[in-house]
Amino acid sequence: MIRERVARVVTEVFAPAVLVSVLLVLLAVHSEGGDLRRGLALGVVAALFESVLPFLYILRGVRTGALTDHHIGDHRQRRGPLLVGLGSVVAGFGVLVWAGADRELLAAVVAGGVGLVVAAGVSHWWKMSIHSAVAAGSVVILMLVYGWWLALAAVPAAAVGWSRVALKDHTVAQVVVGTLVGAAVAGGVFSALR
Repeated sequence: MIRERVARVVTEVFAPAVLVSVLLVLLAVHSEGGDLRRGLALGVVAALFESVLPFLYILRGVRTGALTDHHIGDHRQRRGPLLVGLGSVVAGFGVLVWAGADRELLAAVVAGGVGLVVAAGVSHWWKMSIHSAVAAGSVVILMLVYGWWLALAAVPAAAVGWSRVALKDHTVAQVVVGTLVGAAVAGGVFSALR
């Protein structure tokens, strides 16, 4: 069915690991001003610790059978990967501080870490949409950094929520709560620290 195929593509293209990686590289390049090489290097380091390494841990869990799928559809399986992700974020934060990363990039990394803590807490009881949380948080941070015209990024973020419901991975309530939590955490933490 075409609807399901489109929903699957949206879910994968705008998956949390992808969005976080792109967002961190964009922020690093922006925060380093004219030094594109340094910005890219710091963005890659931030993405490695906040996105790539935790995702590799998840893929390993899927391969060994410890996790059902790479989106961790069973919310009871989320706590371990989220805590591993948090440990990776803390290590990455240390590396970025040591490398002299700009405050804006560090604020985004901390916002991601706080988001992981909130997601781990909620996932203990309920299956909030982390896809929607990351998409909404990314939109808020992009708007704060690049201006209100990036409110247009809310269109793909809404498509992410639609895709999660269309694939029956989440209910509308789980998507709405994820969106609200992601926007509030990212906006609040990033704004306070940048």
